[in-house]
Amino acid sequence: MTSQAALAQDRAEVERQFQTWLQEVVWPKARSKGVSRDTMQQAFSGVTLNWKLPDLVPPGRKAKTQKNQKQAEFGSPGRYFNSGSVQGATSVGRKMAKQHSAILASVERETGVPGRIILAIWGRESGYGQVPIRHDAFRVLSTKAFMSTRAEYFTNELIAALQIAEAGYLPAQDMKSSWAGALGQPQFMPSNYLTYARDGDGDGRADIWGSPADTIASIGHYLDQHGWLSSRDWGFEVSVPANVSCALEGPDQGRPIHEWEKMGIRRISGRPFPDHERDGLGYLMMPAGRHGPAFLVTPNFYVLKEYNKSDLYALFVGHVGDRIQFGVDDFVGQWGPVGGLYRSDIAAMQRTLEKMGHDVGGADGLPGFKTRRSIGRWQMTSGFAPTCFPEPAMKAQLTP
Repeated sequence: MTSQAALAQDRAEVERQFQTWLQEVVWPKARSKGVSRDTMQQAFSGVTLNWKLPDLVPPGRKAKTQKNQKQAEFGSPGRYFNSGSVQGATSVGRKMAKQHSAILASVERETGVPGRIILAIWGRESGYGQVPIRHDAFRVLSTKAFMSTRAEYFTNELIAALQIAEAGYLPAQDMKSSWAGALGQPQFMPSNYLTYARDGDGDGRADIWGSPADTIASIGHYLDQHGWLSSRDWGFEVSVPANVSCALEGPDQGRPIHEWEKMGIRRISGRPFPDHERDGLGYLMMPAGRHGPAFLVTPNFYVLKEYNKSDLYALFVGHVGDRIQFGVDDFVGQWGPVGGLYRSDIAAMQRTLEKMGHDVGGADGLPGFKTRRSIGRWQMTSGFAPTCFPEPAMKAQLTP
């Protein structure tokens, strides 16, 4: 038998196991949550596994570990802020601010979340509803629930999607998602839809697929419920003197903004920090270490990270929101030519730092704030000027 024929036979067997799993595992869980047999049948009529999704682990196989040097390169953080993405989100966002001014103002009054922040998230997630979302949500979620590295998580999300269909918010056959199972214009996972989606236009249903008002209300409610402080901004671009260590970064090293001022940190614009911000906690955030712009962020920055765990995502949202409302320009700080390392290289550095006793936040090949400041601390103890970012020259010292 050829390898292709064996693969086809193997996949056919897995497909049979998948159909059995739907009936023996998913259906009892769904039924216990009030899902009818009719909804179950509508959701899975003709559904087969999507073998193109990432991180799949077919039954009986072990999760693949990427070979050294085969993982994707980690690009410069500056790529996230390419002019096309930033300017597009800004220009369309300003049009949306005028078009939906009434609901934006209403949601801001109710939640305290500025309209510009809601708009920036909407733009980032779905291009203000203009990006087509084509995947069958039940095919994506059931594939990932049946054979992915996060099977339990996706099983719970699959059941939540069935509950959405059962409640009549959207027919099962019309439910589209991203490749990761996120729904609608705000890209809510199904469980988040059930918890945070809101009716913004008063028609009695939370339509995050077709209604801008419902999308705006839902994003605002989500941020409000995750602790948005109406009295605070999200953050400020700053200059950090050479004598202030980049290793002071992180949400666990906050101090009042007036204390950062005493250390010599200033707003890059030259304007003073607002009086109402100076006694509030600020956190140093340097996404490219000394190779890029620096920021003092507020607790609201970390609320944005509840929407998406990425520092760069939260920074993008805050920055685009400021561009939409205040007309600010690009960051003054320049993104340096960093990046280009393989994620496997960075993971090897992280493991070495862990052996030295550093908390890098896990050896995942991504230089989050714990990795950045661990590199800075290692650099200081090794006699190097701290830059707080992985660089090719470090491989010799930080990889076996």
